[in-house]
Formats: sequence, C-alpha cells, structure tokens
Amino acid sequence: MFQQFYPREDYPSAYEIPFELYYQKGYRGILFDIDNTLVEHDQPATARAVRLFEHLRELGFETCVISNNKDYRVKPFADAVRTQYVYKADKPSPKGYQEGMRRMNTTPETTLFVGDQLFTDVWGANRAGIYSILVKQIAKHEEIQIVLKRKLEKIVLREYRSRK
Repeated sequence: MFQQFYPREDYPSAYEIPFELYYQKGYRGILFDIDNTLVEHDQPATARAVRLFEHLRELGFETCVISNNKDYRVKPFADAVRTQYVYKADKPSPKGYQEGMRRMNTTPETTLFVGDQLFTDVWGANRAGIYSILVKQIAKHEEIQIVLKRKLEKIVLREYRSRK
C-alpha cells in the first residue's frame, strides 16, 4: 500500500553510508537533499559536509544537491561543498531529480539519492527511478508542516520496517 514511499535502503546518517560499496556496484552520481540530511535546517555547510563531498569526489562520484528551497539558500551550500545544485526542485516531482542527473551526466541506473523525508525526497527519487536512501533527520526541531508530515511518515516507516 505504501511501497511508493519506501526507500530502497535506510541509514542512521548520510555520513554513515558506505559509498565505496555503491561505487563498486556501478553508481556514479549522488543527489542529496540538504536540510536535515546534510546539515540542520537553514544552516551553512559544515566541515563534515565539506569532507564528505571531497571524499566522494576522490572515489569518483559526481554530486549534486537538490532542494525545494530558493537559490539564496542552496547556492552558498553548494559552493561551500563544491558541487552542482538544483534549487526549487519541486520535489516530489521527478523533474528536479532529472535535472540533477542531467548536470551530473548520469542515468537513473547509475544515480543514488539521499534524503530525510519520505513524502518529498524518497517518493520523488522513486518516481524518477533512482535508488533511494533514507537517513534520519539531523535535528528534531522543524517547521510545523514538516512536523505534521513526520507523524504520517511514522506510519509508513512502521510498515516499511515490518517488511524488511
């Protein structure tokens, strides 16, 4: 019933994903959500985020951040971690994911997506045919509309985890 919202895999953090294994499996591009996936909501890039993107480049990955936020939020983050970006991505629409893949020159079969929300991030990646990875949100304090979505996500996650 909820399969369209299920991630292919989940990890406690974007910083705990064994990206080397995915590279060995043939993945070459990674799309990332920003807020509560890589940093707390509306925060600048951290040294940890910069190191992650450096490591991914060393492995051979292309990267791109995609966000529903505006350019003034996304561009400084992308510049700090030295990656491409798509702002106003309109997630869960596939178009932002497709634009990210176009910029990385990857395909759905060679692209991973990492995000913290089921109803925007994961659902959009699934709709675009991309391998979706869910991570736990970094901060518990969020805008009210996201708090309400999180309550619904718990129902879907319970079903997802019961099938693993």
